[in-house]
Amino acid sequence: QVQLVESGGGLVQAGGSLRLSCAASGRTFSSDVMGWFRQAPGKERDFVARINWNDGSTYYVDSVKGRFTISRDNAKDTAYLQMNSLKPEDTAVYYCAAGRLNPLGARYNYWGQGTQVTVSS
Repeated sequence: QVQLVESGGGLVQAGGSLRLSCAASGRTFSSDVMGWFRQAPGKERDFVARINWNDGSTYYVDSVKGRFTISRDNAKDTAYLQMNSLKPEDTAVYYCAAGRLNPLGARYNYWGQGTQVTVSS
């Protein structure tokens, strides 16, 4: 089992920045990818960014490319999402997830409880 704890959410003005953290514990060796998703009120949960744990390769949804950066600290079993140039449409609950790679992509087995990000105009 893997436990994930998110932190770093809050209220910022448009154009501001936030840094989200996701600390993993438990059987962390069973996971080799970590991702960030977000869900706005009344909408489905959408993929935001992913990082492969071992080689550090990353993937982003087009809407955040150039503004968000996902990274990891292997020694701390922690992933980060640096969010710059925030827009009101980035407002959502952000969820951290961990899982395994397969030939078709990532399967996320473990999820955090989410952290609220609110961007005011």
